[in-house]
Amino acid sequence: MSSDRRPLPGDPRVRELVRQARGVSRRRFLAGAAGAAGTGALLAACGTGGPTQAGPDGGGGSGALRWANWTQYLDQNVEGTGFPTLEAFEETSGIDVEYFEDIEDNDSFYGKISRQLESGQDIGYDVVTLTDWMTARWIRQEHVAELDRTRMPNAANILPNLESVDFDDGRRYSLTWQSGFAGIAWNIEAIPDGLRSVSDLWDPQHKGRIVVLSEMRDTIGLIMLENGMDPAGDWTTDDWFDALDVVQRNLDDGQIRQVRGNSYTEDLKSGDAVACMAWSGDITSLNYEVGGKFAFAIPDAGGTLWSDNVMVPKASPRRAQAEELFDYYYDPEVAAEVAAWVNYITPVQGAQEVLARTDPELAEDPMIFPTEEILSRAHVFRTLTPAEEERYNGQFLQVIGV
Repeated sequence: MSSDRRPLPGDPRVRELVRQARGVSRRRFLAGAAGAAGTGALLAACGTGGPTQAGPDGGGGSGALRWANWTQYLDQNVEGTGFPTLEAFEETSGIDVEYFEDIEDNDSFYGKISRQLESGQDIGYDVVTLTDWMTARWIRQEHVAELDRTRMPNAANILPNLESVDFDDGRRYSLTWQSGFAGIAWNIEAIPDGLRSVSDLWDPQHKGRIVVLSEMRDTIGLIMLENGMDPAGDWTTDDWFDALDVVQRNLDDGQIRQVRGNSYTEDLKSGDAVACMAWSGDITSLNYEVGGKFAFAIPDAGGTLWSDNVMVPKASPRRAQAEELFDYYYDPEVAAEVAAWVNYITPVQGAQEVLARTDPELAEDPMIFPTEEILSRAHVFRTLTPAEEERYNGQFLQVIGV
């Protein structure tokens, strides 16, 4: 590899290129872009419409690195037509990347590619970004390529609490992309007094205008906490079904309008929903688009804490290129750029110090860099055994009609 063509992410040339290609924080971007284009146009510019079909070599028509991610989960430029850090990576590495916002929730994404995955075929993506529990499933079922840490020196920047997780001790197969909280959100015009608990969602005056999340661990976890049970602890099957009964009852009587994945913000924007279970960064981002119309809170009883992880499907022919991508995004300068846009908890040590120089207000944002007090109120849903996962996830999907 020529050092003239592919400098390491820590190289000053990479940082200068990121600086030149730099977008702005989402707060500043949407404030300036609102007059130039509607939100729908901005979002449409990001969508890619699904992966290219794999060619005979499993490499896709263009030979590019194919990355599946959730929506609004990577920094954009001012025009909303590109991704500055990704474009800088392509220029410095010489690697083309096709970026797909194809993940609505873990279950629906898994359902689309499970047949190819289980048969050892190329699934059309070389990088996938999935939540801890689904990451654990892929690792357990040996669907993931082992990463070469010698090719990713910046991986040493991972936060200590994310380095050794029970599903991937030592991070042999995955790296955290971002982390965040699940809590409650509401339209402050429709509910001026605000919400403090999950039970507030069941107020009859909000009937038919409540949305809950299709991620079982967040919806059930929040209800468990409301019921006085820690989802990280030694709860019983009865505790779990007590929480599921709350979902069932509020679906049956029409209190819950929809059970949604990443698209729940559409119901908030349209006004079809006035309150919901929500992910922290989504509400921050939504407020930049609509002028601070929504509030997010960790309920008094506590919220859930989760992480999404990047990994390489075992059949991908591009593990080495993916490792270069992972190493690049673990450079604190690059991680800070992403954090300034997505407004989730960055996993990279040093990113806060970078933001302290470039955007001091964001460097103090507790939703990106949470305090110990906030973290003490957040609970990680405990890892389920394969039998528990099959039973509980299956029951949840049956209740929500999937």
